[in-house]
Amino acid sequence: MSQVSTIELGHGLRVSRIGFGGMALSHVYGPTDPSEARSTLHHALDSGVTFIDTADVYGQPRPGTTGPAGTNEELIAEVLRTRRDEVQLATKFGITGKIGDQPGDTPTRGDRDYVRAACEASLRRLGTDVIDLYYLHRRQLDQPIEETVGAMAELVHEGKVRHLGLSEVTGDELRAAAAVHPISAVQSEWSIWSRDVERHVVPAAIEVGSGFVPYSPLGRGFLTGTLTKESVLSSMRKGQPRFDENFEANGAVVDVVRAVADQVAVSPAQVALAWLLEQGKRMGLPVAPIPGTRRPARVDENARADRLTLTDEHMSMLDRAADLVTGGRNLTFNGPQWISAGRE
Repeated sequence: MSQVSTIELGHGLRVSRIGFGGMALSHVYGPTDPSEARSTLHHALDSGVTFIDTADVYGQPRPGTTGPAGTNEELIAEVLRTRRDEVQLATKFGITGKIGDQPGDTPTRGDRDYVRAACEASLRRLGTDVIDLYYLHRRQLDQPIEETVGAMAELVHEGKVRHLGLSEVTGDELRAAAAVHPISAVQSEWSIWSRDVERHVVPAAIEVGSGFVPYSPLGRGFLTGTLTKESVLSSMRKGQPRFDENFEANGAVVDVVRAVADQVAVSPAQVALAWLLEQGKRMGLPVAPIPGTRRPARVDENARADRLTLTDEHMSMLDRAADLVTGGRNLTFNGPQWISAGRE
């Protein structure tokens, strides 16, 4: 029996209320085992976590690869082969190189030819004829977003894509895009310690009828209280201010999350996810966070957050934790405009 309820994001897109972030199965958080990754994905589906998120840029690049790796999509395709009808499948395009390739200037494209070519490549790698939710991963800043979304809308009309999404857009960019075609979901980092989207992006999403898909809802693992400074050195967190020189200082945030978790006898991860679900409810916004993991036990732990209710006192405690955060959320191998807060 499914452990997770469903929620309608925007414009008829219904997904599991807790999703699964496929990037966790990639090399950016350390070495991976494809067999274990497949087992974790199957377990997620068995548990009712059916909203699976990937991107063409995720995965270990093959030797000689110059564009998006595509290997995470290929991994997920192995699970889709027998269970496609159980999955709400999301993938993304727009980043044209490997993650972190060009510090401060990660290349992006949003022109019509690239939109179409990227979609065809993802369909081929995923082994499917339709993508449920197709995101612009990062926009090309000198390309009008209306033109990119117009090209994406053509894919909907052709039946290759069911719903459109945008990642890390500003409130104004979202409004401009929604004037061209309905945007079913916005994906940006949002968590107890990353709340800048609440100022501009969340109000715009409510205005245009988009749901919200928070990525890194557990603060890239930090909010679980399980990371050590040594473990950070083997992943993409290395060198990021929150995880590097401010690691110990930000432990104060985890202390608050852990205090609430102890009061309600659950894990810090479950508290962090339940906070997002409750915050979305209070703001009138459908929310479906996509925590990632490599272990089935963590899938179950995350799924149980769907049934956790936090009190007003708990929410107030967690709200105050945001004031304890030291360091910005942007990955330092990218420029400040890589995230919405850097353009607003």
